Amino acid sequence: QVQLAESGGGLVQAGDSLRLSCEAFGHTRGRTFSNYAMGWFRQTPENEREFLAAINWNGDTTIYADSVKGRFTISRDNAKNTTDLQMNALKPEDTALYYCAAANLYRDVVGGIFSDRGQGTRVTVSS
Repeated sequence: QVQLAESGGGLVQAGDSLRLSCEAFGHTRGRTFSNYAMGWFRQTPENEREFLAAINWNGDTTIYADSVKGRFTISRDNAKNTTDLQMNALKPEDTALYYCAAANLYRDVVGGIFSDRGQGTRVTVSS
């Protein structure tokens, strides 16, 4: 297990950018951040969960939802135990609670199956 904490959310205008960060800590003994595939999800005001992006253990494989492809970029720094989500050209429909999640397997986090998630950081995009 690992604990995750997001930061970087806020209130912005349409077209603005935000960079979210997720820090991992409290790893189960014998495991490190590089043991996990990471993903970003969001929970909309309608309480729907949406997969946004995922990155494998060393960062050389990523995948994005169509709704954010070309606007959002996921990255990770295993030395700092962080994974970031750079969000550009934000739209009002991007308003949501954003959270990161960890899984042992890349295919699991892509499929929305994860062992741990953070509490989330709220993003509000005004028109």
